[in-house]
Amino acid sequence: MNNNISSNHRNFDLEAALEIHKLQKASHLLSLNPPLEERLSNLNTLENLLLENKQEIAIALNKDYGNRSIHETLLAEVFTAVDGIRYAKKNLRKWTKPQKRSHSIWFLGVKNTLIAQPKGVVGVISPWNYPLFLFVSPVTSAFAAGNRCMVKMAKESSNLSKLLKNLVDHYFDTATLAIIPDISGSDFTKIPFDHLVFTGSASTARYVMAAASKNLTPITLELGGKSPCIVDSSYDHSIAAKRIMYFKTLNAGQTCVAPDYVFVHEDKLNEFIHQCKKATQDRYSSIEGLDYTSIISEEALNRLQNHIDDAKNKGAKVYNLMRDSKTECIVGKKKLAPHIVIGMSDDSSIMQEEIFGPLLPIKTYKDMSTVSKYINSHANPLGLYVFSHRKSFQNYFLNNTLSGAIAINDCALQVAQHDMPFGGIGESGMGHYHAHEGFKEFSKLKPIFKQAKFSSIELLYPPYGKRFDFILKAMLKLKI
Repeated sequence: MNNNISSNHRNFDLEAALEIHKLQKASHLLSLNPPLEERLSNLNTLENLLLENKQEIAIALNKDYGNRSIHETLLAEVFTAVDGIRYAKKNLRKWTKPQKRSHSIWFLGVKNTLIAQPKGVVGVISPWNYPLFLFVSPVTSAFAAGNRCMVKMAKESSNLSKLLKNLVDHYFDTATLAIIPDISGSDFTKIPFDHLVFTGSASTARYVMAAASKNLTPITLELGGKSPCIVDSSYDHSIAAKRIMYFKTLNAGQTCVAPDYVFVHEDKLNEFIHQCKKATQDRYSSIEGLDYTSIISEEALNRLQNHIDDAKNKGAKVYNLMRDSKTECIVGKKKLAPHIVIGMSDDSSIMQEEIFGPLLPIKTYKDMSTVSKYINSHANPLGLYVFSHRKSFQNYFLNNTLSGAIAINDCALQVAQHDMPFGGIGESGMGHYHAHEGFKEFSKLKPIFKQAKFSSIELLYPPYGKRFDFILKAMLKLKI
């Protein structure tokens, strides 16, 4: 099961990574279109790896964070990943079937077919915030399509990375799947992959794209941005607050599709603030508890505290939502209480950058057009969340905004819908994985044209003359 090239736990330089790429590429060339059974076997092995080691995975992630809720890891990372694998297995036979395509009447007797073939070796750059799910999810789509995969984990996920490398080396042959530890991002992107997946920030994505372009490597970018919520004045604000605050505090807000800021009607501001406090305090007795996840690093914690200070200095009001409002931050444990921010200026840092933490700015509105104009004047978000039972309100934002996805009456759960593609647009990303679209993302959709025994096109061969003119005139005239 294990290949010697991956059993060495030394740091990987570019040369060592290229050896693994060469091995996987050779394996791909030996089986350019792996059978269904091989693909299902790889997916089954990946599922078994997760199920048989879920507690160890949760413990490793807890170490990487300082405190990462075990329950959140098992739900948001392990279960969601396993559920996606099972969906792919259930649908793989259908996805891999050749598709019949129609032909023009002028090509009598021909047959057109479309087949999906794997691209080859797929590189995956996984981030630190959901390092398991965002490794497994693209690998699931890539395996379904018949590819081999090399994965670079984030340096912040060192404990998980070591564990996963050991597990992958045990469960898989290196020619199929390899974790590349401790390699720099700049070196990893120099590898001539047949496809590259990057999840992270838009600023880093620009460097990744530039590096990939040198090998003409097609790329999928899952980025993020400032995903807004809009709460209709007629919607139950207790439900809206409960659902918004759940995803704002899940993983301490360190989620690419977390609600970044909220629009509430100006007449409902105080009610919404009250409901946000209640929803938070009902869920967490204090930020010291194990259910409340730490910020990933001191640097990230300082960045969030700077957002608070900058907002206050520019006239905003900031409220700690916890019952013990005096405990805003526990520096040693890298824990930051959930806060709401009101009255911040648009030039404050919290409104200019993706927050990636448990801070929730609230803006007020009078009419829907004000909201859509504000959203459309900024980068396209990865998600947009509309809380309303009114069709007219829902449809307004469906038709007057552009985002990676829209969720109605909840947040972020579009990512867990395995029959829908996941991806952004503009600065929130490009390309998709999940669902059939993910299978196609990592496939070359190859058209196959099969000529009939008699070719009608032969009637148009040279020498050109009256017959050609007559047939071409008829072809141009007839509307079929």
